[in-house]
Amino acid sequence: MSAVPLLRLSLSPPPPKSSLSTTFLHPLRSNTLSLHPIPAAQSRRLTTISASYNTTPVPDRLISAAAYFFPFFNGLQYGRFLFAQYPKTLGLILEPLLPLLSFYRSVPYSSYLAFLLLYIGVVRNTNVSRYARFNAMQAVVLDVLLVLPMLVQRIFNPGPHGIGGKVLMMSHNLIFVGVVVCFVYTFGYSILGRTPKLPFVGEAADRQF
Repeated sequence: MSAVPLLRLSLSPPPPKSSLSTTFLHPLRSNTLSLHPIPAAQSRRLTTISASYNTTPVPDRLISAAAYFFPFFNGLQYGRFLFAQYPKTLGLILEPLLPLLSFYRSVPYSSYLAFLLLYIGVVRNTNVSRYARFNAMQAVVLDVLLVLPMLVQRIFNPGPHGIGGKVLMMSHNLIFVGVVVCFVYTFGYSILGRTPKLPFVGEAADRQF
């Protein structure tokens, strides 16, 4: 008679496993994916890969790159001392741009026309992408800042000799080097389709949108 209860116990179904134990015993099941989030490093890598396919259109790159010729050509006047010291070297570097520079300076009121073209034709034109509008606005702000040193020079009118002449020469050389660095940086980034953002200048341009 004691064999009957033992037989019943052996034939009884095993107790059901809890979902929590199943979850930890089988980490590869689909119902356990929520317990294994994607690592932060892998998530950033996936985001970078997907973002690399968002390329800037070629027309926007060309408009942005062309906009930075405006402050660059107007800033060449600060390089007169360096051009006098290194005429061959700087002339050789700027030789590819001489035809474009000659055409720019041959147009009457070229600075004002370029300013109106960029500001009205690009910055305030909603049909143009924000990328090109931002770069055009940044070029306009940079050109406006380049006018300020010339106004200060006209107010104080330092002579060519003495301390005033040395300060004038050093300031012009620094401004010219800064103009060249800004042009190379912004022009190169625009060609690559990336957003060049100059300190303070980029923030001032970004507030216009």
